[in-house]
Amino acid sequence: MKRFASPVAAIALALSLAACSAPTRPLPYTGLDSSPVLRPSGKPAGRVPFEYSSPTDFKRYSKVLVEQVTIYRGPDNQFEKVSEEGKRELARYMQAEFGQALQQKFANSSMPGPGTLRIALTLTGAKPTKQFLGTFTKFDLGGGPYNVVQSIRGKEGLMSGSVSYAVEVYDSQTNELLAAYVAKQYPSAMNVKASIGALSASKTGLKKGAADLLARLDS
Repeated sequence: MKRFASPVAAIALALSLAACSAPTRPLPYTGLDSSPVLRPSGKPAGRVPFEYSSPTDFKRYSKVLVEQVTIYRGPDNQFEKVSEEGKRELARYMQAEFGQALQQKFANSSMPGPGTLRIALTLTGAKPTKQFLGTFTKFDLGGGPYNVVQSIRGKEGLMSGSVSYAVEVYDSQTNELLAAYVAKQYPSAMNVKASIGALSASKTGLKKGAADLLARLDS
């Protein structure tokens, strides 16, 4: 690719690319069991726009039953040009990452019982990284400064991928819904490694999402 003729042209292209790749926000997906109780979180970052919580002392729980990740098929799903195999790959990765993260605090359980949480995970959307452009815009004269600002703000980078998902936490013995939320995760706008490979940014987002869930249950 030829170098841009001028800084002005480069910046104009970066802004044009940013406008064309406006980020989507996760929805309170209608097909979720928790959808009727999900409410706007009011958190400015936008990574968790909808959530539900009940007064729960998670320290009472020592075990966790993580259900098989479900791929969301509702008409309000947010998969953008992700193949069926790509969805299955992300679901397997999500299963492994969330399971490993929760093992840091909880013992695995295959059966409901006292002191056991049941976690329902749903992969609701994903956006692949634009190959070559996702990496190129990390260094390009126009995209580079834009991505630096996005990184500082904790926002998405140009042409970078992301992942959306839902988490529902139940008391496995009573089936009471204790907490639920929908989230969108993505790598830092200047994370070059996460821009290599169409699904690498989505996988980085799932790794961050697993750590976020652990922190919620450990608070």
